[in-house]
Amino acid sequence: MRSALRARSFNRLLSSAVNMVQAGGGGRCSSLLPRRWASSLPQLESVDRSDEESGGEIDWDNLGFGLTPTDYMYVMRCSVEDGAFSRGELSRYGNIELSPSSGVLNYGQGLFEGMKAYRRVGRAGYTLFRPEENARRMQHGAERMCMPAPSLDQFVDAVKQTVLANGRWVPPQGKGALYIRPLLIGSGAILGLAPAPEYTFLVYAAPVGNYFKEGLAPINLVVEDGVHRAMPGGTGGVKTITNYAPVRTSSSPLAVSNSNHTTPVDLPHLQFQSTVLDLCVQVIKAQMDAKSKGFTDVLYLDAVHKRYLEEVSSCNVFVVKGRVIATPATRGTILPGITRKSVIELAADRGYKVEERPVTVDDLIDADEVFCTGTAVVVAPVATVTVEGQRYSFRTGPDTVSQELYTTLTSIQMGLAEDSKGWTVAVD
Repeated sequence: MRSALRARSFNRLLSSAVNMVQAGGGGRCSSLLPRRWASSLPQLESVDRSDEESGGEIDWDNLGFGLTPTDYMYVMRCSVEDGAFSRGELSRYGNIELSPSSGVLNYGQGLFEGMKAYRRVGRAGYTLFRPEENARRMQHGAERMCMPAPSLDQFVDAVKQTVLANGRWVPPQGKGALYIRPLLIGSGAILGLAPAPEYTFLVYAAPVGNYFKEGLAPINLVVEDGVHRAMPGGTGGVKTITNYAPVRTSSSPLAVSNSNHTTPVDLPHLQFQSTVLDLCVQVIKAQMDAKSKGFTDVLYLDAVHKRYLEEVSSCNVFVVKGRVIATPATRGTILPGITRKSVIELAADRGYKVEERPVTVDDLIDADEVFCTGTAVVVAPVATVTVEGQRYSFRTGPDTVSQELYTTLTSIQMGLAEDSKGWTVAVD
């Protein structure tokens, strides 16, 4: 019922968008654009795996978190005429063609997810961790961004096919994971400010090791109180691509074309805040300054009161005091991380009191321990946080809450411990 209502809502939304930008009569995508720009679907090659008997030539012992091109990606699309995503296909990994006026390039209409596949212990096959949660989060984000989304079954099936097609790139047990990146983008051409007439769902993958250069060593953060990664009413609570441009370390002007400081697309009143580029440049500068001073990452505060913790650039944050673990409540400016959700449940199972609430800078300073969570970082202990030039240190090491939760979570993810919660999904 909910999927049907979402599909009908999307069809009405796209029909309104087409009418807004159409020069003449009619309401079909084909009458709006030349057909050569109507689609960005890559040319799909037949699946030939004759050269894939051996693994990739990778030094698994020194695998960082970077892009290693693999063999295949999965592609599926949806147009105004379709109204919903249909069957997708595996394609050789490679570039895709986009119109210069595609919705994702011009208006940042895009979402992504991040997840990992692990090689099973002692037998063939792979394991995914809570992929249905990623699918639901993408559906939630798509509704927020005026986009259609794959069904839960379509999403999980696409991820499984991508993992199986790139099986030789899954690191050996204990050496890392296959990082999977599902993308949902407005690939159709649009000039006026409106939802795109076509969407592409794409899944690719790459073998990865540790996210931070410190590896599993504790990281060092600095609190930024003058620049903010999200604002109330924006899109900080969904995994839109525009949330991450502001926290990149690149100084390229192409990296600052959008940010999550935009007024959400809301037909028929479509508008953007005038300060997008200025804020984006400021945040990039904050990140670059932090790294140039030896910090691992930046911890951002809320944009209104400038005293409540929000997120590190790409992960959620937790503070520990005695047997109480607190993490900022997700109220529209903070991404509801799947690792965050899992850690909260695991900590409660172990007798900790877990509080989702506003967490102040004073709470941080007074904490015994601080750690971050995310798909890429898993659970990362924090050694120090610098606030207004003052550095505060926290407990790290083998007898900490973060280490306990890291070991528990990764043991479930990699199949080293019983999954009594039914979080893992087999890929055969």
